[in-house]
Amino acid sequence: MPSADTGAPAVDRAGAVASSPSSDSVDTATPLTKLRPGGPGFRRMSFALFAAGVSTFALLYSTQALLPAISGDLGVSPDAASWSVSAATFGLALGVVPLSALSERFGRRTMMTASLTVAAVIALVVPFAPSLGALIALRGLQGVALAGTPASAMAFLAEEVETKALVSAIGLFVAGNSIGGMSGRIVTGWAAQAWGWRAALLTVGVMAVACAVVFRLMVPRARHFVSRAVGPRALARTVAGHLSNPLLCRLYAIGGLFMMVFGAVYTVIGYRLVDRPFSLPQGIVGSIFVIYLVGTVSSAAAGRLVGRLGRRGALYLAVGTTAAGLLVSLADSLAAVLVGLVLITAGFFAGHAVASSSVSRAAETARAQASALYQSAYYVGSSIGGALGAAAFHAAGWPATVALGLLALAAAAAVTLYATRKAVVERRRLSVRAAA
Repeated sequence: MPSADTGAPAVDRAGAVASSPSSDSVDTATPLTKLRPGGPGFRRMSFALFAAGVSTFALLYSTQALLPAISGDLGVSPDAASWSVSAATFGLALGVVPLSALSERFGRRTMMTASLTVAAVIALVVPFAPSLGALIALRGLQGVALAGTPASAMAFLAEEVETKALVSAIGLFVAGNSIGGMSGRIVTGWAAQAWGWRAALLTVGVMAVACAVVFRLMVPRARHFVSRAVGPRALARTVAGHLSNPLLCRLYAIGGLFMMVFGAVYTVIGYRLVDRPFSLPQGIVGSIFVIYLVGTVSSAAAGRLVGRLGRRGALYLAVGTTAAGLLVSLADSLAAVLVGLVLITAGFFAGHAVASSSVSRAAETARAQASALYQSAYYVGSSIGGALGAAAFHAAGWPATVALGLLALAAAAAVTLYATRKAVVERRRLSVRAAA
């Protein structure tokens, strides 16, 4: 999935106070030239951040494709098993803002290394969880650990990469996110079919260890980072300032509501597909997540949609596309379900791209922390959507999950409509003032 910018470039650090250099601080013995394509270190940096993205999102959603198998083996309901996903996303949501502040003090590279290492170690323990409660607790800790990577990656790239090459560098990291999220589900699906869900999680854990090693070996030393301490009071003032901004709050709500739909659908879809009338094997269910590639295309197209329809127009289209996908998926036809998932995925990623890109535009100061708050709302939405979607499915089947998604989309449309009405009123007020 596309990741919001949660690091903090120097121009955006609110309340930062200079501190002693860390291991990531500026290396005065090295010429201060930024990384660029063809230059020394750029390829290593790109490969390292790609590996970090793969590891982060493979681990974050590693249990999602396995929920039917976990339910069957541990004898728990879908809504109970879904917390193995929601705990991880909720942990990331809690950790991303404070860890973005810690990366200001200890360095982006240090934070990402610690994040990937701790999360990979936990991943090797997760398969041996003796109960659902232990599994959920470990996944929550893993989510907090993983928060250090998105909290630092964008800031690292902004500080170390030449401006003209920044888009391509971020693109590789985002590609790693998408491929990690997709491949983690596919690998676990087929591994679970062959050896069981615990072996599947161990497979992803080994993959995460390999990615952490590759990252540490390949990531170049930071040459432009300056260590700064962001005090709790300064951070609290920044967060409070963003939360008092009505436009930012609307964007946070839209991002969270879109992710609520997406989290509900992809948490529950495995249960629907392994049950009658489809009765698909676990490996095929895991492969359904290749539909994520549709999101890569719709995210890229979001910019063109905004150019033609405006930001609010693009959001309305995203809401409509996602809602259409939910309705199509109600049919008891595998082709209809797949078409529905394509529409849901395309609409979600387009809406997320528009909302997340609008945050930095709307924030006048401390844009990094504004983006971190967006990401927190985004993953809280994922946690709530996964838990409520599974509970609805357990109570009344797939139509109840669809109804939950439609309610969330109606709320997102209402927030967007409110913004549209405010914009119209403001334009009229300015026209009257100009005429006078």
